[in-house]
Amino acid sequence: MSSAAHTEPIPNPLQRSGDFVVTPELEAEVAELLTHYPEKRAASLMVLHAIQEKFGWLSQEAVEWTAKRLELQPINVYELVTFYPMLRQKPMGKFQIKVCRTLSCALGGAYELHKHFCDKLGLDVHAHGPQTTKDGKFTVEFVECLASCGTPPVMMCNDAFYEKVSHQAADQILAGLE
Repeated sequence: MSSAAHTEPIPNPLQRSGDFVVTPELEAEVAELLTHYPEKRAASLMVLHAIQEKFGWLSQEAVEWTAKRLELQPINVYELVTFYPMLRQKPMGKFQIKVCRTLSCALGGAYELHKHFCDKLGLDVHAHGPQTTKDGKFTVEFVECLASCGTPPVMMCNDAFYEKVSHQAADQILAGLE
């Protein structure tokens, strides 16, 4: 049976979005991306990155659109979204706080820093994965190496990088985001 005649369902559908609309600009960006690959499938990650850049995360509709655009089954795209941690399966906060948890940072206070952010923002320090505040303003998560092992603990807030982050410095960072 051809893939056009039969579509494999996604086993655990992602969150739906009411605002997924492919703009002419996004369509043009995807079309341009496809020119760099010998097969459409090879562009899958780059297309997902482009969509995530526009919407902030990848919804069920985004996965379905990507599969159709790349002539794949939705399950093929879903596998990528659920495998790669940099691909977001739910909306993230306006401010994304990423605390490094690799060995140097763990020994330098990363877990205490993460707990401090969670406590300040009303999040569960024991929850797995990214957590977003109810108002959608902040997302806090652990990440792997941020490449500054000599200055722990390190963190990022969106694209800003911070080293040797004390609880006082963390409070100042949060206050500057209000």
